[in-house]
Amino acid sequence: MISLDLKNIFSVGTTHGLAKKDLATSQKELVHLINAMHTRGQKFYSIVDDTAVLKQVQEFATRMRGKYQHIVVIGIGGSALGTICIHQALTHLYDNERTTRLHPTLHVLDNVDPTLYGEIEDVIDIKKTLFIVVSKSGNTAEALGPLLYFQQKVKQAKKNVQNHFITITHIGNGTLSELAEKEGIEQIEHGPVGGRFAVLSTVGLIPAALVGIDIKKLLAGAQDMRDIFLTPDAKTNLPYQIAKTQYALNRKGKSIAVMMPYAQKLLSFADWYRQLLAESIGKEVNDAGETVHTGITPVRALGTTDQHSQAQLYNEGPNDKLLMFMHVKKLHKTLRFPTLYTHHPKLGYLQGASMNDLMDAEREGTTAALTKRKRPNLTITIDTLDAYHLGALFLLFEGATALLGEMYGINAFNQPGVELAKKLTVTNLAKKRNK
Repeated sequence: MISLDLKNIFSVGTTHGLAKKDLATSQKELVHLINAMHTRGQKFYSIVDDTAVLKQVQEFATRMRGKYQHIVVIGIGGSALGTICIHQALTHLYDNERTTRLHPTLHVLDNVDPTLYGEIEDVIDIKKTLFIVVSKSGNTAEALGPLLYFQQKVKQAKKNVQNHFITITHIGNGTLSELAEKEGIEQIEHGPVGGRFAVLSTVGLIPAALVGIDIKKLLAGAQDMRDIFLTPDAKTNLPYQIAKTQYALNRKGKSIAVMMPYAQKLLSFADWYRQLLAESIGKEVNDAGETVHTGITPVRALGTTDQHSQAQLYNEGPNDKLLMFMHVKKLHKTLRFPTLYTHHPKLGYLQGASMNDLMDAEREGTTAALTKRKRPNLTITIDTLDAYHLGALFLLFEGATALLGEMYGINAFNQPGVELAKKLTVTNLAKKRNK
């Protein structure tokens, strides 16, 4: 399903990398980490078994089929990033531009920049749009404000609000649920998981199903990786191996994690992971109440694009990074470069080769150069990018992040550091409105 290559963690030497013994652990230790995670009561690894939710989502998608030309998701952070990732990874890269369609276009509005909202109206027909408003708490300003904005637009179009909106939230709690009840808008339960772990709940599954993605296969991949994640065998537990590598290297000063997929369709996966790692592991206080300021800074890169924008830093700048490459064996049908200039001395290496081979050669060259310079890097490989493998990747990194939190002795599932800014936002907005 997924393979993890750590050889370039070991071959850079123990000053900047690790020895194999550094990743050794006893079954007792791994069981302790897994049990500690269990006690926090999180459900991210069990929601993938919820057949009632799967049935609910499939029935909803069937009921909505043919009713809308556009789907607009309104949310921020974990309410949006997973959906963006699924859409980019599992549909045509130019899906929204295709003129012949079997499914609605999907747009995710994950900011409150007025340009974003003003210009989305240029490409959708309000009368043929379903708005999905997502907020776990139901009190998120970035969800409530746009809800009010588009409610007014729908009413101005002389359409019934209840026919053009659904909410995904904790039903019966929060302002979003209150407004949905008042307007007769259908409500779908958010589920028991926090936003950044919610991609495999209704938050990600509803939009995915509406644009024709096989959510059953998405969950199947997650289920198989969940079984690997919960195994007490460190040699086969891939999430544990990633977490232990990150933890051990962080103690050697590798405070930055660069995720660099060599696949255009996984660019948004790196965005999704950026929130997962930053919000889960960046904590001021540990479980014992001690001030620790834990954290690993996530950076998104893309192969081969960022070989020409970031690789200079990675090769010759501070040796403070772990680079995580993602490799898809079968990206696309083989695209070969034609043989047009047979006698040109500088084109011989390209002619007759494939674009697929060039992508692989560039990735191999990048990892080799980094390794030569003692820069630790690992590679995660999947056979192909489909719903099954994407589901497995989601659970792989969710599991790794949860175990990493236990290694630090912190709660990977809360986010106290963002609450103050939320409160100050409300206060500041009230001041601006009253000027």
